[in-house]
Amino acid sequence: MSDKIVLTVGSVLRGDDAAGPLLAKMMTDEPIPSWEVIDGGQTPEDELSVIRRKSPNLLLLVDAADMGLQPGEVRIVDEKDVYTDFLITTHSLPLTFLLSELKASCKEVIFLGIQPSHTEFFAPLHPKVRAAVESIYEHLKTGKGWDKGTGLVC
Repeated sequence: MSDKIVLTVGSVLRGDDAAGPLLAKMMTDEPIPSWEVIDGGQTPEDELSVIRRKSPNLLLLVDAADMGLQPGEVRIVDEKDVYTDFLITTHSLPLTFLLSELKASCKEVIFLGIQPSHTEFFAPLHPKVRAAVESIYEHLKTGKGWDKGTGLVC
């Protein structure tokens, strides 16, 4: 059983939707000892069998999510907000399906959303979104926690 897994979601071809894959690359290039990373790309549901087999205590789902905030702002997205269509994503299957499947296999699931500026094809990653990804990586590396009200704890 894996203790902690980061599951990233996103497309490297869609501007700020590349936030998840960027975090996965950072964690692959410079692994964080207490965390395993799985890059779910555009079809994170394809990784469900792997996650079920590993059955982690904590799964951190990281994705660009339009939450109506400033670009690069990071928040824990509450499950009820996903169910009320508060959240806009670029993925084919609803996040509600993915979250319910993850919750069935993991002791705790935290959905960390990064506010994108743009998700058009071939757009560059916004500097504030890149900074947010780097901040998440540092939080994971240093073991800092998460604050449900304001996102990252600095």
